[in-house]
Amino acid sequence: MAPWILLTLALAGFLAAAHAAVSLRVVYTEGGFVEGTNKRIGIISPSFLDIYKGIPFAAPPRILEKAERHPGWSGTLKANNYKSRCLQTTLSQTDTRGETDCLYLNIWVPQPGRSVSTNLPVMVWIYGGAFLMGSADGANVLNNYLYDGEELALRGNVIVVTFNYRLGPLGFLSTGDANAPGNYGLWDQHMAIAWVKRNIAAFGGNPDNITIFGESAGGASVSLQTLSPHNVGLVKRAISQSGVGLCPWAIQPDPLRWVKQVASQVGCPTHDTAALANCLRATDPRAVTLAFKLELGNLQYPVVHYLAFSPVIDGDFIPDDPLNLFHNSADIDYLAGVNNMDGHMFAGVDLAVINEPLKKINAAEVQKLVQDLTLPKGLLGSDLAFDLYTSNWGPDPAQELMKRTVIDAETDYIFLVPSQEAIARHSMSGGSGRTFSYLFSHGSRMPIYPSWVGADHADDLQYVFGNPFQNTAAYRPQDRDVSGAMIAYWTNFAATGDPNQGPSKVPTSWLPYDTRFGQYLEINNDITYKSMKQSLRSPYVRFWSQTYRNLPNM
Repeated sequence: MAPWILLTLALAGFLAAAHAAVSLRVVYTEGGFVEGTNKRIGIISPSFLDIYKGIPFAAPPRILEKAERHPGWSGTLKANNYKSRCLQTTLSQTDTRGETDCLYLNIWVPQPGRSVSTNLPVMVWIYGGAFLMGSADGANVLNNYLYDGEELALRGNVIVVTFNYRLGPLGFLSTGDANAPGNYGLWDQHMAIAWVKRNIAAFGGNPDNITIFGESAGGASVSLQTLSPHNVGLVKRAISQSGVGLCPWAIQPDPLRWVKQVASQVGCPTHDTAALANCLRATDPRAVTLAFKLELGNLQYPVVHYLAFSPVIDGDFIPDDPLNLFHNSADIDYLAGVNNMDGHMFAGVDLAVINEPLKKINAAEVQKLVQDLTLPKGLLGSDLAFDLYTSNWGPDPAQELMKRTVIDAETDYIFLVPSQEAIARHSMSGGSGRTFSYLFSHGSRMPIYPSWVGADHADDLQYVFGNPFQNTAAYRPQDRDVSGAMIAYWTNFAATGDPNQGPSKVPTSWLPYDTRFGQYLEINNDITYKSMKQSLRSPYVRFWSQTYRNLPNM
């Protein structure tokens, strides 16, 4: 036999042996055996990744009921593909996508070198989407799976888990009493976290080092999971990106109002909550899902006021106002922050003129928006807010300044101020948990936006999940710098509770937060020691969290 053939066969045998040596592939879980796939990355110094997609963490849920444990399966479950997302409306809100049988999770396990990983930190992702839309795999437009855990797992040497949870009316509809208490989506999240706690050791993870992280509604969900008494002891650390349990949209104060609208749309009675709930349970879940529509082109008030289906204070999973529950998270390490123009997406719906360079905005439009944001406090609240936000205008403010004012007001009200208050309350909760605060300000890459637009809502996601490394042609070197830094900080935090300490090198030290100085790290493509700053928008934080809150309700 020719020498080159022998060499080829020997090399193939070596690669096959190396492939097998570092792969778990088949794992025994509480439900039965699960078989994933093994992916090889690189040739000379390869890394390996075991990937499991579509593992059920709960039984198919009944409509408007808490999910139950999965009964298990016989044989070996082939966990090779994402399962359907939970039933939700399409973007056009004219149809639905997804299924009611949707409670599945996905796992990425890095296997560096030639040994099977053990005792790895675990990061469990909770997606956003206004509690109305989303899935464990991401947007999956043209095979762009935003929440693919590969880069995060390999670069940070952590296990990454993503999962589905119920959304919209099916996930968060509540009659405000025992007939349909709500929070089904939060219970789904809790069940996924608990499943990871019970089973992740079999995949090489450390069940005592679980970090939950999420963005927008997912960030608020992370916050609420840490505040719930049902999760005490399950979670070691948490990261909230652009959303906390104190956000004005995170808790629905009047759920019955929205339930009655859905009931009337599908022909269910509205006079009695027991009859209403029973009728909805017997109605086609697709009809229930379509019964609520967010009519973006026909809103009388800012869009944030129309986010109808969200968690509720049910006396159980959320037993009290989240403001009063920070003792439950006192021993959890917590990292949280926002994007510097998180409100831009919402402001663009409320006042489209901010994205139209050839069109002008006027002071009356800004004042009307501020007035609508402060509806509960009446004219006194709106006058005080308008005076604060226009104090730097002068007699002839520039158009860019006026448009920025709209974005600042919505960013502060919807995201920044509640996040800063949650960070402060966690810091003062008296437990062992450490607290870290950040501001993400790497400018938006959307070409349709004005050039001065900063980091819009959800702009951070592509960097946390390493998209600039997956799609090098679409990103600049500076984008990879941002992504590398975020992955390093996030995974170090998951490993040790300190974003500076861990397997990954970081650009500069990130000091923990305390209420005296309000330290935070500004994250962009130029992270240096100067990126550690203090007192993030403190006049505005004081206004909304103290002055505004203490005004009488109208």
